Amino acid sequence: MNKLKIALVIVFILVGIWGFIYLSESAMVVRLLSILTGFVLAAIVAKFTIQGQEFYVFCKESSEETKKVVWPSRKEALQTAGVVFAFVIAMALFLWLIDAALMSLVKLMMAQGV
Repeated sequence: MNKLKIALVIVFILVGIWGFIYLSESAMVVRLLSILTGFVLAAIVAKFTIQGQEFYVFCKESSEETKKVVWPSRKEALQTAGVVFAFVIAMALFLWLIDAALMSLVKLMMAQGV
């Protein structure tokens, strides 16, 4: 029975896509409603499959876990972003200096080789 439901989900998705393509002469709103209807019907049927129920439980648990996360305050977020920005600037300058030194070294070696 579960395989039949999954097949029905796939059929609804394909019919929605087919409707979008078939209604190419219609207004975009009608085409989008066609594909949206197919996906909504597929989602409704998918909820009653074993995989759909497991996915629903996973989403519910994920939502509960995000509520447990301690998010940084605005001040902490700005300070962290500032440190990252300063580090990026420092690394860019360091790499620019290394590149300039190596370029000078290569030019010096090329001039002596000639």
